[in-house]
Amino acid sequence: MNSSSRQRRLTAAALTALAVAVSATACSSGSGSSGTEGADSGTYTVWDPYPQFAKGSAWTTLLDKCGSEAGVKVKRTGFDTSDLANKTLLAAQQGNSPDLLIVDNPVVSTLAEAGVLTTTDESKLDTSKADPNLLAAGQSGGKTYGTPIGANTLALYYNKDVLKAAGVDIASVKDWNSLTAALAKVKKAGKKGITFSAIGTEEGSFQFLPWFWGSGAKLTQLDSAQGVSALTLWKNWLSDGYAPNSVLNNTQTTSWQEFASGDYAFAENGTWQLANAEKAGFPYGVLPIPGATGGSAPAPTGGEFVTLPVQDDTGRYAISQKLAACLTSSENLLETDNTLSYVAPTSEVQDKQVAANAALKPWVEAVKSAKGRTSDDLGTKYPKISEQLWKAVQSTLSGSKSPKDALSSAQSAVK
Repeated sequence: MNSSSRQRRLTAAALTALAVAVSATACSSGSGSSGTEGADSGTYTVWDPYPQFAKGSAWTTLLDKCGSEAGVKVKRTGFDTSDLANKTLLAAQQGNSPDLLIVDNPVVSTLAEAGVLTTTDESKLDTSKADPNLLAAGQSGGKTYGTPIGANTLALYYNKDVLKAAGVDIASVKDWNSLTAALAKVKKAGKKGITFSAIGTEEGSFQFLPWFWGSGAKLTQLDSAQGVSALTLWKNWLSDGYAPNSVLNNTQTTSWQEFASGDYAFAENGTWQLANAEKAGFPYGVLPIPGATGGSAPAPTGGEFVTLPVQDDTGRYAISQKLAACLTSSENLLETDNTLSYVAPTSEVQDKQVAANAALKPWVEAVKSAKGRTSDDLGTKYPKISEQLWKAVQSTLSGSKSPKDALSSAQSAVK
């Protein structure tokens, strides 16, 4: 595909969708160089969303190692996540895409539909070891566009001291009813129940999805009886005083700060808070978010994909594939995902992570049940669905609409 035809495929719809598709979850922050100069035959460009890793870090050392093994020099640039997505589209329009792009998984289908990324059939990238539920986040229209480099998701942190004082056995928390019963005991004991993020952004949708999916609801039908039951659960928690009104404005960071005060029994948050949990000053545990009637609810997948953008010179794909294969090899994934605070995307490496750190076991379980936000072939439809979902959550928790009316309005807006 030449640059002019690629430019025609970069549609306004893709640009609009990308603006709201960028994940607000577990993403790195910061800024990097915006240079997009082309590479000569001996230099391959890599763009990633990890600007916090400077030259000499474990991450950049691995990139250099993979380049050496492939016989080329790697020129790497780290961008803020939202900046990376926008720069990628601009570079594609100019015919100056990087050779390797590591990008937040919800953005993959948007870039793919815009014609920016090669399929794994074209790039010959091996995805056979990746867990199917994680790989699904990079699939669109029956084709796969890259491979996951690592994953994270949501679970429930719990304060052991608060639960003990309230007489709650964590083993009894198996579904929504038993979780709500535990919250009632905690409130009766004079402590606070559960905190989460219901803010009116993608972050709020991200946190609501485990409950939405855990009810059996589907994103293609927001106002199903199951979806209404999930939103009713959250609404009742606020009405009964089990969750604070602050959740309406909470980000995942401010929600964590509430939990870190030591007053709350539960907090919905992700693997990226593990280091902070160790510093919290009280004993904690982690529980996969329960489904309505038991089992682990599917929580949304966070994490990045290694992708190969379309190049005018298709001869470059062979070396790019070698670089991608090196970064995602079993040998390197263990170190990479420990560096990035991710659960590995393959069972083989997950087992090694748990063997080295037993505290990761509930997170591995959560990741195995996780689901990509753009899975079910939603692609560029997801951002619009997500926006209506967080608006429904906001209007319900603020008291302006009932769960049923809020989700009916959301479904109508999506159509």
